Formats: sequence, structure tokens, C-alpha cells
Amino acid sequence: MTERVETADPAATARTGGDYPAARLRLLQDDTPTGPDRRAALAHLTDDWLAALLAGALAPASRGPAATGTALVAVGGYGRGELSPRSDLDLVLLHDGRAASAALAALADRLWYPVWDLGLDLDHSVRTPAEARRAARDDLKVQLGLLDARHLAGDPELTAAVRTAAYADWRESAPRRLAELRELCQERAARHGELQYLLEPDLKEAHGGLRDATALRAIAASWLADAPRDGLEAARTALLDTRDALHRTTGRATDRLSLQDQDQVAGALGLLDADALLRRTYESARTIAYAADVTWREVGRVLRARSVKPALRGLLAGRGGARGERSPLADGVVELDGEAVLARTARPERDPALLLRAAAAAAQAGLPLATHAIRRCTAARAGAPLAVPWPAEAREQLVTLLGAGAPTVPVWEALEAEGVIAGLLPDWERVRCRPQRNPVHTWTVDRHLVETAVRAAALTRRVHRPDLLLVAALLHDIGKGWPGDHAVAGETIARDMATRLGFGPGDTEVIAALVRHHLLLVETATRRDLDDPETVGAVAEAVGSQGTLELLHALTEADALATGPAAWSSWRAGLVAGLVRRVADRLAGGPAPDPRETDAPTAEQERLAVEAQRTGGPALTLCPRPEAGSTDAAADDPGATAPEPVGVELLIAVPARPLPGHHSATAVPPGVLPASAGVLALHRLTVRSAELRTLDPLGRGPVLLLSWRVAAEYGSLPEAARLRADLVRALDGSLDIAARLAERERAYARRSRAVLAPPPSVTVAAGSSRTATVIEVRAQDAHGLLHRIGRALDAAGVSVRSAHISTLGANAVDAFYVTDPDGTPLPDPTAHAVAEAVESALHDPTPAP
Repeated sequence: MTERVETADPAATARTGGDYPAARLRLLQDDTPTGPDRRAALAHLTDDWLAALLAGALAPASRGPAATGTALVAVGGYGRGELSPRSDLDLVLLHDGRAASAALAALADRLWYPVWDLGLDLDHSVRTPAEARRAARDDLKVQLGLLDARHLAGDPELTAAVRTAAYADWRESAPRRLAELRELCQERAARHGELQYLLEPDLKEAHGGLRDATALRAIAASWLADAPRDGLEAARTALLDTRDALHRTTGRATDRLSLQDQDQVAGALGLLDADALLRRTYESARTIAYAADVTWREVGRVLRARSVKPALRGLLAGRGGARGERSPLADGVVELDGEAVLARTARPERDPALLLRAAAAAAQAGLPLATHAIRRCTAARAGAPLAVPWPAEAREQLVTLLGAGAPTVPVWEALEAEGVIAGLLPDWERVRCRPQRNPVHTWTVDRHLVETAVRAAALTRRVHRPDLLLVAALLHDIGKGWPGDHAVAGETIARDMATRLGFGPGDTEVIAALVRHHLLLVETATRRDLDDPETVGAVAEAVGSQGTLELLHALTEADALATGPAAWSSWRAGLVAGLVRRVADRLAGGPAPDPRETDAPTAEQERLAVEAQRTGGPALTLCPRPEAGSTDAAADDPGATAPEPVGVELLIAVPARPLPGHHSATAVPPGVLPASAGVLALHRLTVRSAELRTLDPLGRGPVLLLSWRVAAEYGSLPEAARLRADLVRALDGSLDIAARLAERERAYARRSRAVLAPPPSVTVAAGSSRTATVIEVRAQDAHGLLHRIGRALDAAGVSVRSAHISTLGANAVDAFYVTDPDGTPLPDPTAHAVAEAVESALHDPTPAP
């Protein structure tokens, strides 16, 4: 495969290069060797030639010290035996210091000039081992190059001494120099971008490129940390093969994969087209980038642990804290050393939603998800995928993950790198790493979908169904992996995937419609006459309802913002908003129905109501219920029922009070709502949904029934007796709920890295009810949220007639039907003042004492 140089006249070889140029040309024109074989053959051929050059250069001084005290060493990429057609030759001429400077200079000239004469780029130096060691201490790049030092010719003991010293020095200085290497990597990424998303990527310098692969080798050589090895070598080889083909087709020493070269390079690699080339390149870069991110986190943990003084480290070990404090994040998930990991008690083989719960908790806390946590879950669930349709909890956790904003991206990328996403969403593979050649687009198709969900997370306060918005954002371009109109293809895929996720038929059709029409608003607003009634009518007919229009408006904005800076502007935003107003007017009808109790009470509800009437105090029970299928909400109805969440039903019955002059109407007694919500928060029960209604089973007076759907934040549910005892204490004032919650919030705040969620929004839903004023709250779900809302409503002096509470992922969407003390709807100024008071209470990070 390679040709060794045989020369009887070393001096002649030094002057002419022998037959190396011809042999090199033949090798580069031969398509028989594959990329790795060709690189190795070229390095071998070059080794022989340089060895002959050194022999020829030493011939005139064969009796002098230079003849026995020198060595020629390859470093860097050449040291690793990887030579691309236009690679530099990185060489060091080592000497033992005994030869005269003039003799060394003459020897170097006889080595370097033949290389230059052939037009090869050369990076060279002449040093003693001690000088090489000093240069490495002063220059990190020199030190990294010496880690790959390889003997070519001359005295092998000189080369061995330099290699031994280079590794010893590197391991000794690694705790300090790795920080410098990390900074260099970050600077490169800032200058050259992320290889996996660039249309004209730099294969070497961009993040996820060959430089990062070299940095991972250096980290491994430090013995402090090691990279995930799955697919890493194959990814590096693929990038090297691409660079080889780029050098061969262009005849230039370039690492930038320009658009005009991509078809030729793809052909040289036997790939279908430039898109196939970019997709393979992106996949390789993604593997390297993920390995780099994981490895640098591990380096950080190791260095932080080493920075702890030995005595303190021993003390921590004695207390069981050598590995850091574990802070709970979700059931089965804790924070440890800056990562979300599985709790010791977690049982992934019995908990199908654990991995999604861990991912959602990590994103909501702004933490990376530990690789070993992902692998433990996937190994435990191997051969046992999620049931189809998904369990409600799995769907809720996916929505929570998507709603976390920017921290969603690294968690999603970790799941993708470990093959989880393709298993959860089979159609995802078609858009994975798919390039978008429209220069307006910043990202590949898959990253654009995730970015759209990130942007949509900031708009969840504008819509009644944030879960539908987030899922539609994730799926809106899913059809780009198929031929034809991607919106038409995407509608079918989105319908199938929404069904797979466990959404009911109505919600599934809304998601499919959003995907089908995700370009409708912006294309109509920018290309059609908005004063033409036919234009508005066509959009209204396609959208169908005010709720879908609301969702489509938010999706349009999120999609454009995630596309790139050129895709959205105040002008476009104004045009789309104007179109939405006209379509909303066309779709407007009468007020939404008052969604209060219409179902007949169950036997258990009547039993509790009777007990509350008999005792005059609260009665409660926990009723575990099997997970139900989704029920669909009317997307344009703020009080509509959301898909049934996970958890168990907690029923609380409390004697109510009739409203003056309204014998058939009742109101929640002051303090009951905040007390009930506060007790649940103290017991770490997450409220997934709630309904407030009244019963009078014996005709002895109304009873307020609070039906909560709750889930334990960690561990098991509390006993009903404990809940009732604390509720009684909260109602009589002996349990200071506000102070207890404030104390817990302060503890969370000290260690929380919670993501920056959109601010809460509290509005008056005009026209939603003829008999009450509807105060609508949209906020990030949090400890004590309902407690703060209840306190604010009590403080405003309004009566709560009913409430409809939903938690969709991490978003709370709550509607409170309130009246004045006389049982009539609030005047507009009073209603807006109440809404402002509630919103102000939610902006306060801790409950008022």
C-alpha cells in the first residue's frame, strides 16, 4: 500500500527528495485505501522520507556530536500518524546540546529546505529536551503537541526522554492547565461557532470539531477524567475523512467545508449529496461536542473536590458528605455535585416515567442531566418501552421539560446523544441533524424544533393551553423529513405523535391543525390584503376557533424567533397581530358558559358533605384513582377541563356560607382556600388540578367541596388524618402556614438554580360568565402558589364561588369565579384592581408572613 524509500545516496535524497513526491502523488490519487488507511500510509511514507533526509543531512558530519546526539520527532497530528493530503508537518529536531550552534543550524537547513521545496507547510523547532520542556511550560499548545510526540529517526532515547517528561509535567500541572485549555476551547467556540449547526463549518476549529477531539485526548492523558467513548472515535474518523476529501477535491489546505465544495466532497466520500454530507458531519460533531461537555463537567467536579483542604475532605467523608450534598428535585431525582442524578431509592425498572421526570426536573432546575442517570434508566427499561398511548405522567413530564426554556436544550441534547429521543418519538430520526439551506435558518431542523419550544415557553402566559402550544412547537416542522409540503406531511405525523403521547381526539386535532397551519398567519399577513373580508374569512375557516387562533398566534411568533434574527421584526409582528384581531372578531360569539358543577355528586362526595354538616368542621379523604384517559378542553374556554393529570383525588368538605340575598349561591368561607392549599404545600403535595363546588345533601346548609388531584412531590402520600389535623389547625390559626412556607421558600432559594420563567399574568376574562367575574391566573407552578392566590383574594374582600385549577407541565392555568360580598359580579374597576393585587402577590418570591 505504501512505498518505502530505498536510497543509496542520502545526500542526493536530501537535495531532491528522492521518489517521495511521485510516491506521494500516486498514493493520493489511489482510491483503494480508505481514509484512515490512506492517512496512515501517507504518514508512513513521509516517515521514511524524513528519516532518509536526516541520514543524508548527518552524512557530512557523521563523526561529530550531531551525528549521535540528535533525533527527529513528529508532534501534533503528524505525531498521531494522521496526515491529510495538505496537512502541516509538525517536527522537532532534538539534540543533546553538545553540537555547536552553527552545525545545528546547518543540519536544520538540510532538513527543512527539502520540505519547503516540495511546497509542504512546515511547523518546526530545534530544541534540547530541557528546552522542549521549558517551551511546553510556557506554551500550552507546545505541551499538547508533545503529548503526541513520535520518534522518526536519530537517537530514540532523546525522544523517549521528551515523551516521558511531557506526560509527567502534564499530569502534574493538569489541575492548573486544564482551566487554561478549557478557556481556549471556549474562545474557539465563540469565534467559530458550533460545527453541528453551521452551513459552512470549520471541521477543525468549531465546537465539536477536531480540536475538541484532541482536547479530550489531553484530558484523558491527565488521568483526571475521561470522555464517554461510545461513538467518539468513529465521529473523529468521519471528520478526518471529510477533511481528507476536502483537501483532495480542492487541492488546498483548508478546514472550512464551503458550500461550493460540498457536492464534490460528498461524491468523493461516496455520499448521496451535500445534505447527506452535512448530516453525517453534524452527527459526528454532535457526538464530539456532547463528549466534550460531559468531560468538562467531570473535570470541574474533580478540580473542585481537589480544592477542598485535606482535613476538611476527611471531615466531610466522616460525615458521609464526601460526594456532596444531595438535594431533592423530584420523586426519585436529586441534585448532586451540580447535576441531576437518580436518588438512591429510585427504581427505574418499576418507574416508566422516571427518565422523563429526571429530565424535566433537571431542566426546571437549570442543571445538566447526568449521563449515568440516563444510561441507568435506559438499561433498566431495555425491552420495556413506554406504553402507547403514554401514561399521563410521562406526557406531563415531557410538557414540563419543554416548558423550562433555555435549560431544555442541554437536557434534550443529552437525551438525544444517548438515543432516548429516537426511542420516544420514532419520527424524530428523520429530522435529526437535517440541515436547512435557507440562510434565514440558524439551526438544523431538530434543533430548530427544540428552540421553538424554548421560545414558546416564554409565551405560555398568553394561551389557555400551554401544553398544546409546547407540543405543537416541538412538532411543527416534523414533516421536513418527508417529501412534499412539510406542513401537510407534518399534520399527519403530528396527529399520530399526539395520539402516541396520550392526548385525546380533540386535543390531537388542535395540535394537528397548528402544525398544518403554522405558516398561515405570517404568510397571509405579509402577502395578502388584510382589508379583504375574503382573506380574513379564509383564515377564520382554517383556524376554526378562538382558542386555536390564540395558540397559532403564539406558535407563529415562537417559530419566527427560533428561525433567526431576520425572520421576525416589529413590522411582521404588527401585521400578524392585526390579522389575528380581525380573525378573532370574525370568530367571536357569545360568552363562554359558566363551567360550574353539572355532574351529580358521587357517594363519597355526599358522605363527606354529610360528615362536614354533622361536625361543623372539615372532613377529608384520599381516593386513589386509576389513571384516566385525556378529556379534551375547549381551547377557547378559560375554564375548560384540561387532560386529566396524574395523582390521586383528595376530597375536602367544609361548611360553606350562603351569599346574602342569593339563597341558591354559596361562597368559599374566608381562609379556607389558602389554608387548604397551604396544608397541601407543607406536605409536599403537588396540585395537578382542582375544582370547587357546593353540595347540600341533607338540606341542612351548603357544604363546600374541594376536589384536588394531587401527587406526592417525593416519596409516598401523607396520611389523611395528618392532613385533616393540620387543616383544622390552619383554619383556627394555630398553624402559621404563611411563616412555614416562607421558611421553606428561603431554604429553596439558597440552593435553587431555578430557571427564569415568564412572569405571572393575572387578567379579567371579560364575558366568560354572566353571574360572576372570572379572574384568570397563569403562572409558573411553584410551592405555595395557590396559597398566595387564596390569601390575595381573601385580602381583596371578594367571595370565591368556584375555581377551576389546572397544572399543565410546569404551568398553572387557574380560573376563579368571584363576586362581591352581595353575590354580584364585580364592577370593572374593582375586578381589575383585584387582578392587580393577585399579580402583585405572585411577584413576591415568598409568602407574606
